[in-house]
Amino acid sequence: MPRIIVTTRPSRMPEDAEVLLDEDVHSVHLSTGHAAAQLIERLSWAISDAEDAESSRVRPAARRMRVAPGA
Repeated sequence: MPRIIVTTRPSRMPEDAEVLLDEDVHSVHLSTGHAAAQLIERLSWAISDAEDAESSRVRPAARRMRVAPGA
């Protein structure tokens, strides 16, 4: 069955990835403009959430690196 999965990629270990969207898809999801727009909307939310999750992991590490050299 076709599937869309959006995850974060914090490491090479797949079990470490946070899943933001895991959805079975069918051709009916693209059968009308309205249905396709809803699918794209869910996908865009998941992508945005994944970007936010990944950037929140990067920021604390970057802060530590900036502080460490001058410490």
